[in-house]
Amino acid sequence: MAKIIQAIRGMNDCLPTKSALWQRVEGTIKEILHTYGYSEIRTPIVEMTNLFYRAIGEVTDVVEKELYTFQDRNGDSLSLRPEGTASCVRAGMENGLFHNQEQRLWYMGSMFRHERPQKGRYRQFHQFGVEVFGLTGPDVDAELIMITACIWRALGIIDDVHLELNSIGSFETRANYREALVAFLQQHESVLDDDCKRRMHTNTLRVFDTKVPEIQDVLTDAPKLYEYLDNESKQHLLGLCELLDSVGIQYSINEKLVRGLDYYNRTVFEWITGKLGTQGTICGGGRYDGLVEKLGGDTTAAVGFAIGIERLVLLIETLGLNKTRPIVDVYMVTTGEGTLIAGMKLAEVLREKIIGLRVMMHFGGGNFKKQFKRADKVGASVALVLGEKEVSQNMVTYKDLKSGEQLIISQDDVAGKLAQLV
Repeated sequence: MAKIIQAIRGMNDCLPTKSALWQRVEGTIKEILHTYGYSEIRTPIVEMTNLFYRAIGEVTDVVEKELYTFQDRNGDSLSLRPEGTASCVRAGMENGLFHNQEQRLWYMGSMFRHERPQKGRYRQFHQFGVEVFGLTGPDVDAELIMITACIWRALGIIDDVHLELNSIGSFETRANYREALVAFLQQHESVLDDDCKRRMHTNTLRVFDTKVPEIQDVLTDAPKLYEYLDNESKQHLLGLCELLDSVGIQYSINEKLVRGLDYYNRTVFEWITGKLGTQGTICGGGRYDGLVEKLGGDTTAAVGFAIGIERLVLLIETLGLNKTRPIVDVYMVTTGEGTLIAGMKLAEVLREKIIGLRVMMHFGGGNFKKQFKRADKVGASVALVLGEKEVSQNMVTYKDLKSGEQLIISQDDVAGKLAQLV
């Protein structure tokens, strides 16, 4: 017997038992983004490798260790996208979306990073991303955070997440700060692990991401980035905080929050939860005003965020909020000659009259007990029963599977009875 082929480690199936929750989450986010006037953009999952080297930074963990990279038949180096911002910027530049224009965009799709798989962290994962181009003020930063808060409220998790903010200033600010931070770290090098020693000379600010308690204690006395901020960055952060205060969004300033990609500047933020252990970040974002220019375009203000769908779904499940509408509203039970065709015709009429009504036909025959057992298994609220007598009289037996109510009504009237299910 041939060996069964399994999924690649860290790349998971989304089975029917979970896909309904994914659809609810995705549908909620899409609907909210549309109410704010944002438009969808779709980009390829494969890009030229150099895009990510230039956008994300050659000394980041994503580029150094996590890219899925291969050569195509032309000898070009291609990579599966590890995040969506770089692809969005490339598409905008290539198609002239940024020239004297503002853009408010969203996208959804698979991302790929070769990491050690664990709960909440996978090699193929899914993100909802939002990117805004051409707007410089803290007002749009605040709107993006308001959008995320609106999503959390709609999903019922607003009380289980918390917003952390920081400003990492301009690129010049960070260059000056890095010098001071490296000098501090060198004084405490004996305490640092190999990972922090490597980051100290490559991606210095990522040292703050360490989970080692002893190193965290040492970093408490490290130079504060805020003390090195330029005045414009300080005013931008102050303006953002005032706007969030005015709309009642609670937050805390986390001076160690830096984000992991090189293109960020000024505002950075994360929504975190204490319900998922170490994988507590469900959304992160910030400004990246220099990225378009870095990739060869004109200077363009930009800000965005990304939501990790796997972690968001995991949080909803952990909180017990994963109840979804059953996949079937109405189950069609038929018995007798000519009733199957009559049932299929009636089902089509009902689907056309009641947009969104979910009607499932029973196929494969069987007695009433078998058919009703199947109706219960798929979670149907109502069974419609067609026998030869009902068909000849243009009637149908309506049975409420929750209350047990049963009545015989005209097929012409059944749509009105079922409309309440949608």
